[in-house]
Amino acid sequence: MTALLLAIWVTRPGHAQGLALARSVVSAAQTFPPVAVLALLVPVIGFGDGAVVVALFLYGLLPVFETALAELTRVSPSVLEAARGCGLTGFQRLVRVELALSLPGLVTGLRLSLVTGLGLGAIGSTVGSRTLGEVIVAGLLSGNAAFVLEGAVLIGLLALVVSGAMEGVGRWVGAGRR
Repeated sequence: MTALLLAIWVTRPGHAQGLALARSVVSAAQTFPPVAVLALLVPVIGFGDGAVVVALFLYGLLPVFETALAELTRVSPSVLEAARGCGLTGFQRLVRVELALSLPGLVTGLRLSLVTGLGLGAIGSTVGSRTLGEVIVAGLLSGNAAFVLEGAVLIGLLALVVSGAMEGVGRWVGAGRR
Protein backbone atom coordinates (compact mmCIF):
# COMPACT_ATOMS: atom_id res chain seq x y z
CA MET A 1 0.00 0.00 0.00
CA THR A 2 2.85 2.39 0.83
CA ALA A 3 4.49 1.85 -2.57
CA LEU A 4 1.18 2.30 -4.38
CA LEU A 5 0.45 5.54 -2.52
CA LEU A 6 3.95 6.78 -3.30
CA ALA A 7 3.49 5.96 -7.00
CA ILE A 8 0.15 7.75 -7.02
CA TRP A 9 1.71 10.79 -5.36
CA VAL A 10 4.59 11.13 -7.86
CA THR A 11 2.24 10.73 -10.83
CA ARG A 12 -0.03 13.60 -9.74
CA PRO A 13 0.45 16.96 -11.44
CA GLY A 14 3.02 19.06 -9.62
CA HIS A 15 4.69 16.16 -7.81
CA ALA A 16 6.90 14.75 -10.58
CA GLN A 17 9.96 16.28 -8.92
CA GLY A 18 9.54 13.71 -6.13
CA LEU A 19 10.08 10.78 -8.51
CA ALA A 20 13.86 10.64 -8.18
CA LEU A 21 13.67 10.73 -4.38
CA ALA A 22 10.88 8.13 -4.29
CA ARG A 23 12.85 5.81 -6.58
CA SER A 24 15.94 6.20 -4.40
CA VAL A 25 14.01 5.40 -1.24
CA VAL A 26 12.24 2.29 -2.57
CA SER A 27 15.41 1.04 -4.28
CA ALA A 28 17.63 1.45 -1.21
CA ALA A 29 16.73 -1.87 0.41
CA GLN A 30 17.30 -3.74 -2.86
CA THR A 31 20.94 -2.63 -2.94
CA PHE A 32 21.77 -4.74 0.12
CA PRO A 33 21.62 -8.54 0.26
CA PRO A 34 18.67 -9.74 2.38
CA VAL A 35 20.96 -11.22 5.01
CA ALA A 36 22.72 -7.86 5.38
CA VAL A 37 19.37 -6.06 5.79
CA LEU A 38 18.40 -8.52 8.52
CA ALA A 39 21.82 -8.11 10.16
CA LEU A 40 21.36 -4.33 10.21
CA LEU A 41 17.82 -4.60 11.59
CA VAL A 42 18.50 -7.07 14.41
CA PRO A 43 20.47 -4.63 16.62
CA VAL A 44 17.70 -2.05 16.21
CA ILE A 45 14.58 -4.24 16.37
CA GLY A 46 15.89 -7.43 17.94
CA PHE A 47 15.73 -11.06 16.95
CA GLY A 48 12.47 -12.55 15.76
CA ASP A 49 9.61 -11.61 13.54
CA GLY A 50 9.96 -7.83 13.80
CA ALA A 51 13.19 -7.65 11.81
CA VAL A 52 11.76 -10.00 9.18
CA VAL A 53 8.54 -7.97 8.83
CA VAL A 54 10.51 -4.75 8.32
CA ALA A 55 12.81 -6.45 5.80
CA LEU A 56 9.81 -7.90 3.93
CA PHE A 57 8.22 -4.45 3.87
CA LEU A 58 11.39 -2.85 2.50
CA TYR A 59 11.96 -5.52 -0.14
CA GLY A 60 8.32 -5.44 -1.19
CA LEU A 61 8.35 -1.73 -2.03
CA LEU A 62 10.28 -1.77 -5.30
CA PRO A 63 8.22 -4.21 -7.39
CA VAL A 64 4.94 -2.61 -6.34
CA PHE A 65 6.20 0.95 -6.79
CA GLU A 66 7.77 0.42 -10.21
CA THR A 67 4.80 -1.55 -11.54
CA ALA A 68 2.33 1.02 -10.23
CA LEU A 69 4.40 3.83 -11.68
CA ALA A 70 4.53 2.15 -15.09
CA GLU A 71 0.81 1.39 -15.08
CA LEU A 72 -0.31 4.82 -13.91
CA THR A 73 1.84 6.66 -16.45
CA ARG A 74 0.59 4.36 -19.22
CA VAL A 75 -3.01 5.61 -18.95
CA SER A 76 -3.71 7.69 -22.03
CA PRO A 77 -4.07 11.43 -21.49
CA SER A 78 -7.07 11.37 -23.84
CA VAL A 79 -8.82 8.87 -21.56
CA LEU A 80 -8.17 11.13 -18.57
CA GLU A 81 -9.42 14.13 -20.53
CA ALA A 82 -12.59 12.23 -21.46
CA ALA A 83 -13.13 11.39 -17.78
CA ARG A 84 -12.60 15.04 -16.90
CA GLY A 85 -15.12 15.97 -19.62
CA CYS A 86 -17.63 13.59 -18.05
CA GLY A 87 -17.38 15.62 -14.86
CA LEU A 88 -15.27 13.24 -12.77
CA THR A 89 -13.25 14.87 -10.01
CA GLY A 90 -9.52 14.20 -9.68
CA PHE A 91 -10.14 11.52 -7.04
CA GLN A 92 -12.87 9.89 -9.13
CA ARG A 93 -10.57 9.83 -12.18
CA LEU A 94 -7.88 8.21 -10.07
CA VAL A 95 -10.14 5.49 -8.67
CA ARG A 96 -12.56 4.88 -11.54
CA VAL A 97 -10.17 5.32 -14.46
CA GLU A 98 -6.47 5.20 -13.60
CA LEU A 99 -6.53 2.51 -10.91
CA ALA A 100 -9.23 0.54 -12.72
CA LEU A 101 -7.19 0.45 -15.93
CA SER A 102 -3.99 -0.27 -14.01
CA LEU A 103 -5.37 -3.06 -11.84
CA PRO A 104 -4.03 -6.09 -13.79
CA GLY A 105 -0.53 -4.59 -13.77
CA LEU A 106 -0.82 -3.70 -10.10
CA VAL A 107 -1.65 -7.33 -9.35
CA THR A 108 1.52 -8.32 -11.22
CA GLY A 109 3.59 -6.02 -9.00
CA LEU A 110 1.97 -7.50 -5.92
CA ARG A 111 2.66 -11.01 -7.25
CA LEU A 112 6.36 -10.18 -7.69
CA SER A 113 6.49 -8.71 -4.21
CA LEU A 114 4.83 -11.76 -2.63
CA VAL A 115 7.05 -14.30 -4.38
CA THR A 116 10.17 -12.33 -3.48
CA GLY A 117 8.90 -12.12 0.08
CA LEU A 118 8.59 -15.90 0.31
CA GLY A 119 12.28 -16.29 -0.41
CA LEU A 120 13.25 -13.51 1.97
CA GLY A 121 10.91 -14.85 4.65
CA ALA A 122 12.70 -18.18 4.48
CA ILE A 123 16.00 -16.64 5.52
CA GLY A 124 14.19 -14.94 8.39
CA SER A 125 14.75 -18.09 10.40
CA THR A 126 18.41 -17.07 10.68
CA VAL A 127 17.30 -14.25 13.00
CA GLY A 128 14.85 -16.26 15.08
CA SER A 129 11.66 -16.01 13.06
CA ARG A 130 9.62 -19.19 12.67
CA THR A 131 9.49 -19.87 8.93
CA LEU A 132 9.89 -22.74 6.49
CA GLY A 133 13.52 -21.71 6.43
CA GLU A 134 13.93 -23.39 9.82
CA VAL A 135 13.96 -26.75 8.06
CA ILE A 136 16.72 -25.56 5.74
CA VAL A 137 18.79 -24.12 8.60
CA ALA A 138 18.35 -27.29 10.65
CA GLY A 139 19.49 -29.33 7.66
CA LEU A 140 22.53 -27.13 7.13
CA LEU A 141 23.50 -27.26 10.82
CA SER A 142 23.10 -31.02 11.06
CA GLY A 143 24.51 -31.82 7.61
CA ASN A 144 21.16 -33.34 6.61
CA ALA A 145 20.70 -32.67 2.89
CA ALA A 146 17.17 -34.15 3.01
CA PHE A 147 16.03 -31.34 5.36
CA VAL A 148 17.61 -28.72 3.12
CA LEU A 149 15.92 -30.19 0.06
CA GLU A 150 12.59 -30.56 1.87
CA GLY A 151 12.57 -26.91 2.97
CA ALA A 152 13.66 -25.67 -0.44
CA VAL A 153 11.03 -27.72 -2.25
CA LEU A 154 8.27 -26.59 0.12
CA ILE A 155 9.20 -22.93 -0.32
CA GLY A 156 9.48 -23.38 -4.09
CA LEU A 157 6.09 -25.06 -4.29
CA LEU A 158 4.50 -22.37 -2.12
CA ALA A 159 6.02 -19.69 -4.38
CA LEU A 160 4.60 -21.44 -7.46
CA VAL A 161 1.14 -21.68 -5.88
CA VAL A 162 1.14 -18.04 -4.81
CA SER A 163 2.46 -16.91 -8.19
CA GLY A 164 -0.13 -19.00 -10.04
CA ALA A 165 -2.95 -17.74 -7.85
CA MET A 166 -1.93 -14.12 -8.30
CA GLU A 167 -1.56 -14.65 -12.04
CA GLY A 168 -5.13 -15.98 -12.05
CA VAL A 169 -6.30 -12.93 -10.12
CA GLY A 170 -4.52 -10.72 -12.65
CA ARG A 171 -6.27 -12.47 -15.56
CA TRP A 172 -9.61 -12.25 -13.74
CA VAL A 173 -9.35 -8.51 -13.11
CA GLY A 174 -8.04 -8.02 -16.63
CA ALA A 175 -11.04 -9.83 -18.06
CA GLY A 176 -13.32 -7.59 -16.02
CA ARG A 177 -11.96 -4.54 -17.88
CA ARG A 178 -13.35 -5.70 -21.23
